[in-house]
Amino acid sequence: MYVVKRSLAHERVNVEKIQHRIEKLCVGLPNVDPVKIAIKVLAGLYSGVTTVQLDQLAAEDAIALQSIHPDYAKLASRLVVSNLHKQTSDRFSVVINRLYTHIHPQTKEPMPLISDRVYSDVMVNAEALDNAIEYTRDYAFSYFGIKTLEKAYLLKVQAGDGAETVERPQHLWMRVAVALHGRNLEKVLETYHGLSNRQFIHATPTLFNAGTLREGLSSCFLLTATKTQDSIEGIYDLLKETAVISKHSGGIGISMHDIRTKGSLIHSTNGQSEGIVPMLRMYNASVKFVTQANKRPGSAAVYLEPWHPEILQFLQLKEPAGIEELRARDLFYALWIPDLFMKKVLAGEDWMLVCPKEAPGLSEVHGPEFEALYHRYESEGRYRSKIPARDLMFSIIQSQIKTGGPFMLYKDHVNAKNNQAHLGTIRNSNLCTEIMQYTSDTETAVCNLASIGLPSFVRTGTTEFDYRGLYQTAKIVTKNLDRVIDITHYPVAKAKYSNMRHRPLGLGVSGLADVFIMMKVPFESAEARVINRNIFETIYYGALEASCELAQEFGPYDSYAGSGFSKGQFQFDLWDNVHGTTTVHSGMWKWDGLKDRILKYGVRNSLLTTCMPTASTAQIIGYTEATEPINSNVYKRQTLSDRGSVQNIAEIPAEVKALFKTSWEISQKVVIDHAADRAVYIDQSQSMNLFLADPTYKKIMSMHFYAFDRGLKTGMYYLKMKPPSAPLQVTVSNNNNVTVAPIKKADETVVAGVDGESCTPFATKAKPSKAKPAKAKKDPNAPKKARSAYLLFANENRARIREENPDASFGQIGKLLGAEWKEASEATKQKFSALQEKDKARYAKAMSSYTPGEEAEKSEEEAEAPADDDDDE
Repeated sequence: MYVVKRSLAHERVNVEKIQHRIEKLCVGLPNVDPVKIAIKVLAGLYSGVTTVQLDQLAAEDAIALQSIHPDYAKLASRLVVSNLHKQTSDRFSVVINRLYTHIHPQTKEPMPLISDRVYSDVMVNAEALDNAIEYTRDYAFSYFGIKTLEKAYLLKVQAGDGAETVERPQHLWMRVAVALHGRNLEKVLETYHGLSNRQFIHATPTLFNAGTLREGLSSCFLLTATKTQDSIEGIYDLLKETAVISKHSGGIGISMHDIRTKGSLIHSTNGQSEGIVPMLRMYNASVKFVTQANKRPGSAAVYLEPWHPEILQFLQLKEPAGIEELRARDLFYALWIPDLFMKKVLAGEDWMLVCPKEAPGLSEVHGPEFEALYHRYESEGRYRSKIPARDLMFSIIQSQIKTGGPFMLYKDHVNAKNNQAHLGTIRNSNLCTEIMQYTSDTETAVCNLASIGLPSFVRTGTTEFDYRGLYQTAKIVTKNLDRVIDITHYPVAKAKYSNMRHRPLGLGVSGLADVFIMMKVPFESAEARVINRNIFETIYYGALEASCELAQEFGPYDSYAGSGFSKGQFQFDLWDNVHGTTTVHSGMWKWDGLKDRILKYGVRNSLLTTCMPTASTAQIIGYTEATEPINSNVYKRQTLSDRGSVQNIAEIPAEVKALFKTSWEISQKVVIDHAADRAVYIDQSQSMNLFLADPTYKKIMSMHFYAFDRGLKTGMYYLKMKPPSAPLQVTVSNNNNVTVAPIKKADETVVAGVDGESCTPFATKAKPSKAKPAKAKKDPNAPKKARSAYLLFANENRARIREENPDASFGQIGKLLGAEWKEASEATKQKFSALQEKDKARYAKAMSSYTPGEEAEKSEEEAEAPADDDDDE
């Protein structure tokens, strides 16, 4: 048996060499058994296996043992990094030269993968750049971080039958640094070391494309279908624009408020519109067809205001079941909610649905202007229908329980607290709900993102946070992002016009939950709220100061005049104006002096801070996502008895349990409070996920109103839910007694609060229980009760009613069934009464042969068959 070495030479299998290689990488990992890994690798040997494949096999075997001890995960990472290093050059300039001189494998024509500009800049400083790189930092990546980079981020060349990775992670960081700063060696090295030390990371499109031929570095694009685009030409122009943006790695947010509803008259043809559903199915197909630079699927979020007549159909577009022609499941959906709708839900009033063609302008105004126009149309009778606002909210929540969406964003909160509000009404957000920018017929909004790795600012060996270091890094990243605006490739002209005119940035974070754990501060504690607020105050101050320095050098952005900044209004001033509050700062930073400098020189960027999800980039650098609590303490590809929770492990002290609470165990009221606390320093918005292990309508309603009352711009990104089933909790004591703990039933009266504290008038406080006589437990083997004539009628006719009324909610279907039963002929009622008698007879027969407590013997098929539930809704 032989192996193929990296040099392509053949060599007889040497077991000692395999074990020795693993042992070399186990230095400092005392809990790893290298022999165990070597044995597993030997089991997978075959003649002709390559040494690259042996390393891959060893890494996979090691990561499979990570639940035994985290050292196995470290070994897996080391194996992947070492394997990559053996296949790639240790000189950055050599790698860039290879990418630049790449030849098409079939045509043999030049196919450079690096731009002329970046190649030239690297060659000028080749020796200095080669010497600056610290390759040992590659070993700091987690297994999943390095595998993510290897799969999608590190540049490859086409060789033989597949693609060969030629970059190392340190080459990626240096490529980004050179792309941003060219021949300015000081700035290049400053950015390289910040990236390499995980102090910050640029967004995925920047990592994908920096230094390449088509440098599409921006993440987010916001479009709007205005009333002038409510035509066949406008709709297809917009479709083309979204496809081109997606091709160049852009995520898309698009508003459809002004697209006329189904049945609306088309003047040019005297025909009728088909509405938004067939149109969105077309956009859905485009998103599936056009990938983001062939590296990840295209993505788009569609925004709709709740007064649109097709709102109920819109809510069903992502549902897993239903008529295929009424679904568009590859898009994401979001609501752009005016305050008036929430007021009407609270008051229990009716809500008007209007066609934007017949009652135009509602999308173009906000606040009091919106309410005045809405009431005018209502008084004029210019609406298609009215529905109870609470029924619509019920349908929204119903969709969220089924699909996790739609996202909830509050239109008036966004427009009242945005530095671009002087340009006009902001109509929508982006794919991930954290970007709030102006769009129009002539402007496609763009945002340029990066995130700061907060754990890197917890001082080593202490529980102290380095706010000064965070401030300095915020300034570096702000200037980097401003540079992105100048060098990025713009897929459409409207995007370049908007980005150059307003120069918005999106500076976010990852690893906030890690910081709390490192500082030994529970997520739910008062101290955590202070740290959270101080971190975002520091970032906002550093970003504003850096933007002011850029304005001193290059001048303020073009649309600066008339903005909040031009009047000395920062984000916290806008919050204070709207909510009648007074923001109290930490005292670390001199806000008055900064405000004076900005009034004198202006700022270079209209928007600066945000909280994006950081799903991929946080995984790369090994931190928790954005500002979210930890999702689990153990990640494993199988069912866990406590689903990653440590709360039921008796040996763990209470203070440690508090520190390691997961997102499922932390009150969502606390999550919302954290978001509101930092919001005064975030001038865009936040991708705030909410987590409910046992969602109910009351809980979700409560969370929505609490987020709304706290003034958040994004009230909810995804609603994340656990599967409904939970395993039995089994404990084996020292004397081998087995105890099965009962599964706790969710308390539906405590709603998104702490200790029974309710969030809104919809939430009922937990009441003290009164002593009640114990009820006899229902034997699971007892026969089901006989069904009523009406229930038999409903079961037979429910499917038909659903098909005839595809937009009806569960409650509405029930009402329709009740009305039909009431109007049914006597013959029909007699038919189902006869069926009821048969059902009663079956029930009586079953009862006669049933012994309470007796275990029924069932076949495997019978035991696994689902129960015949009377209420299948």
